Amino acid sequence: MSKQAGPPVLGQGGAVCCAPVVRGPLGEQDAAELSRMFKALSDPIRLRLLSLIASHAGGEACVCDLIGPFDVSQPTISHHLKVLRKAGLVGSERRGTWVYYWVLPAALAKLSTLLKTPAVPAQAPA
Repeated sequence: MSKQAGPPVLGQGGAVCCAPVVRGPLGEQDAAELSRMFKALSDPIRLRLLSLIASHAGGEACVCDLIGPFDVSQPTISHHLKVLRKAGLVGSERRGTWVYYWVLPAALAKLSTLLKTPAVPAQAPA
């Protein structure tokens, strides 16, 4: 039985990034970057915000659309969005008086690739 390595995980600019944990240990830089992302997502409000942004029509959401679903103030929502932005999970752009947010696909790809485990072949009956 041969072991086949999966394709490399590409980061920004096509550089190889964070291999899944089961294929090898993470480097210090990859671990630091990924831990910032996971830490940002460990808060239920930020996880819900990311989900709202990702599922919003057109793939981006105005901050005005993100305030209503939560029982917290607008400054608190702004703080959580800032944390997501600093963690590299969302991008943003000011348009007039409103700020629009979108999920950065490369960040989600890094997170999902890290957690992805290779398929385990079925064992033959003994």
